[in-house]
Amino acid sequence: MRRWRALIVLGTAQFLMVLDTSVMNVSISQLVEDFDTEVTTIQAVITLYALVMAAFMLIGGRLGDILGRRRLFFLGLVVYGAGSALTALAPTVWVLALGWSVVEGLGAAMVLPAMAALVAESYRGPDRAVAYGVIGGLAGAGIAVGPLLGGWVTTYLTWRLVFAGEVVVVLAMLCCHQMIAEPARTGTRPRLDGVGAVLSAAGLGLGVLGVLQSSTWGWVSPRNPPFTVLGFSPTLFVVGAGAAVLAVFVRWERRRDERGSDPLVHLDLLGRPALRSGLMALLSQNLILLGLFFVIPLYLQVVQGFDAFETGLRLLPVSVTMLAASLLASSLGRTVGPRRMIRLALATLTVAIVWLLATIDPVIDDAQFAGAMALVGVGTGLLASQLGNVVQSTAGEEERSEVGGLQFTAQNLGSALGTALIGSILLGALAHAFTTQVADDPRLSEETRAETGVALEAGISFVTTDQVRSAAANAGLPPAEAEAVTDSYADAQLDGLKAAILATGGITLASFLVTPNLPAGRGGRRETADTPVPSPSAGPTR
Repeated sequence: MRRWRALIVLGTAQFLMVLDTSVMNVSISQLVEDFDTEVTTIQAVITLYALVMAAFMLIGGRLGDILGRRRLFFLGLVVYGAGSALTALAPTVWVLALGWSVVEGLGAAMVLPAMAALVAESYRGPDRAVAYGVIGGLAGAGIAVGPLLGGWVTTYLTWRLVFAGEVVVVLAMLCCHQMIAEPARTGTRPRLDGVGAVLSAAGLGLGVLGVLQSSTWGWVSPRNPPFTVLGFSPTLFVVGAGAAVLAVFVRWERRRDERGSDPLVHLDLLGRPALRSGLMALLSQNLILLGLFFVIPLYLQVVQGFDAFETGLRLLPVSVTMLAASLLASSLGRTVGPRRMIRLALATLTVAIVWLLATIDPVIDDAQFAGAMALVGVGTGLLASQLGNVVQSTAGEEERSEVGGLQFTAQNLGSALGTALIGSILLGALAHAFTTQVADDPRLSEETRAETGVALEAGISFVTTDQVRSAAANAGLPPAEAEAVTDSYADAQLDGLKAAILATGGITLASFLVTPNLPAGRGGRRETADTPVPSPSAGPTR
């Protein structure tokens, strides 16, 4: 039992990082009401949290090598706790974004790469696989507890208490600092690549910003952007600028590596097929999961009218099965191999998403919905049980923090893109379906269709049908036409939700393309997940 004490602290950190994201997702409607804002604003806050983590994970990984992984882990907890306190007290949505998205995001970017490295350094062989299974299971537990706890607290008390409770948990973890030993330092202390840090953060930030704003700005034709570029929406130009900055980052990193200077990340790591495939699978996993966890609460709260606690209850099946699958599959993966387990997970997710699509109706069938969500949990739990160990087991001992930075960059980039891209698809499909419904509805006059078109040009939000009915009445529409507009919007809501869920299914199928290079396990042609793969160019300074 003594040897697992470190895992208690490290696992609690993983649990916390997942908990508040699921709390935010289930509390969207309440946050919109509390801060008198729109769904798209809360979507931006949620995306910004994942974006800050993704942008600074590589820096966090390198700081672990410079300052020491244990020291950075606890320093990150202090930052994270400060962000939680600010979030609990936030008087406006902008303070919420500062406390949760920025300060907590920076704290998590310090904690998570160090945590991944400390788990790998603290455990070996079968114990390491068990440890990563537990970490995956606790991530599932965070998703399990988040909707239910967050829903109950949001409905009957206030969501702020969740973040106040996080401060207490962080303080308790800081008191347990002696449970984690400082790994012995080998080699020379690297230096932080400041230019690389700025380039990576800017490139990732611009890319996700463009995807996030696509629902407001439009992809090609400008909808409601702050500016246009040659008459086009700035979305693709912002995404392209992000890609260009990342290309400069890659050249800069290669140049530093060739000169013998410490880069922010050794890009030759990405030449390892198993690591590269593991990172892509992690990105896909979080894109799918966070995309669904953004869309489904909207369906439950906005379309079905459930409160946060009722929403949490209906999300419980996915959370419980994810926790159970991730814990049970860690040992099974050593028998059948990570590659087969991950393919099984993706196949399970594909079936679950098809089933979920069939449940999106004006009146929810609770039994069918619960079954579909439970199967989503099984698929994501199987993925979570394998990918952390696959990624970390491709690294040598001196590469742990760096690979941890890559690992959580992939995860949080997937989270940011999941909320931004799937949210953009949702709103785009909603606008298209609503426009079509209004144009084809014989109950509406040409004047009403024109007024609705003008309103759509200013952008569209995912709101309740009561709000649409009230807005139509306030615009002076006759009762029959106001009801027709409301009916059209209700149908468009379901079309938008189905389009967003269908997009997650397409991403799931595309994820099969990255599986051939994953470890096959015993008897396979490639390395197993317990065997580190040395890099031919690995130097003593890593």
